[in-house]
Amino acid sequence: MAFVPLPSTDDTICAIATAPGRGAIGIVRLSGPASHAVAAAVFSPMRGGSLAQLASGRTAFGKIVDGDELVDEAVALSFRAPNSYTGQDLVELQTHGGAAVLRRTLDLCLAAGARLAGPGEFTLRAYLGGRIDLAQAEAVLELVDAQGESARRNAALGLSGELSRRLAEVQDRILSAYAALQATIDYPEEGVPDAQLGEPLREAAGLIRGLLETADAGRLSREGARLAILGRPNVGKSSLLNALLGYQRSIVSATPGTTRDYLEAPLTIDGVPVTAVDTAGIRRTDDLIEAHGVSSAKQLAELADMRLLVLDGSQSLSEEDTELLAMFSGPRSLVVINKSDLAEDGLPVVADAVLVSALTGAGLGKLRRRVVEELLGSAQSSELWITNERHAEALSKTLGYVESALAAGGTSDMVALELQDAMLALGQVTGRSEVSEETLAEIFARFCVGKWWRGRTRPPRAPQQARAATPPTEAPNPPSGSPSSAAPSRPTYCPQAVATAP
Repeated sequence: MAFVPLPSTDDTICAIATAPGRGAIGIVRLSGPASHAVAAAVFSPMRGGSLAQLASGRTAFGKIVDGDELVDEAVALSFRAPNSYTGQDLVELQTHGGAAVLRRTLDLCLAAGARLAGPGEFTLRAYLGGRIDLAQAEAVLELVDAQGESARRNAALGLSGELSRRLAEVQDRILSAYAALQATIDYPEEGVPDAQLGEPLREAAGLIRGLLETADAGRLSREGARLAILGRPNVGKSSLLNALLGYQRSIVSATPGTTRDYLEAPLTIDGVPVTAVDTAGIRRTDDLIEAHGVSSAKQLAELADMRLLVLDGSQSLSEEDTELLAMFSGPRSLVVINKSDLAEDGLPVVADAVLVSALTGAGLGKLRRRVVEELLGSAQSSELWITNERHAEALSKTLGYVESALAAGGTSDMVALELQDAMLALGQVTGRSEVSEETLAEIFARFCVGKWWRGRTRPPRAPQQARAATPPTEAPNPPSGSPSSAAPSRPTYCPQAVATAP
């Protein structure tokens, strides 16, 4: 996508702030200097007066109107700068949640002079206005996208500023070392004690490594993990999948080889989103279709974030079981002995295996805990995870500069340059360093989540009074600041117009 400048923050924008579909309540949000004037043009308070005079933090019950026509009853919420999400004057119009009501309300706001907001433009204004830093802005999107409790909890910490506080600790240590170094550059004969240069840099490096060690867990909490369920035929792989899901998703049969292709199902295990994959039973076979399923199962095992190798607890270990244990042992693998309730002559002995019964549910709680432990590793005990690839890249660069500074020894000029680069790289996460418009455009384009207003080509409806005042032979002239009659205004930094907040 070719880069074009970010939109102005001096005009008034509006968008539908709630998800598409039917709902009890829908919200149209306005932000900018004319927010109250635009809202007053479409909202009539029941108790009289004008929304334009509504104080910050107050609400008014009234009607959305198009001339004399009632569109819907609504509640208006008023926020005055700087005490709003964006730091600007802001109004939220809460209507009933039908698509037609929200579209009509949005059209009226556009016709009254507002501009359609681009993706993430409310949050962009909050960042540019200093209400939040860049890491907090990205946490907003992570909260919106969170599919599991772990991702939600981590995003909420990011929005609260916890990541920014951790990075400030790193920044303080680098600055401390840099200040000590500058003193030596001015007075080289005195030198820099290790306690003033090396020690704070080693502490900074340790803090960064601690954050980077959580990046894999952060990725899994954000994107979800792929969990391959493997084993020879008829060991209960499909039954185990159904038990983990809590409903029957996979066909269960006593006939070996029933599953000839893989089957996927989403679930959440202790807050971590997981896609479980039930694979074909792995065995030697002359059946071409089954052989294809076996080959596919092995490929899926290699691509999975974790593998569950299922054994039959009602039988002793077979030669095929032994081969599979050799093939899929080690990291990212967990042995599960199913049918533990049917064992008559003792269960197969496999180190660190989890005993379960897909039929009775015994052992499933322990299995879920072990899956999460294996997926998250040591990061499970960390309060905050790095979930954003941009953050991980910036932290990796910062760590490289700090380590180079430590390795440079007494070369003061070289160390100073490395520390300057370290502070610039670290500041890219929160926006303390100058962030290019290209980077900002890329970040906020990710808020382009594709709501149902996208791509509309007809102009917004003019208010009834304006239409009545226009001769039938003439096209109505939109009010100043409204989209042209040819097509609605589109944000300049995203290829698609999206009427949705944040």
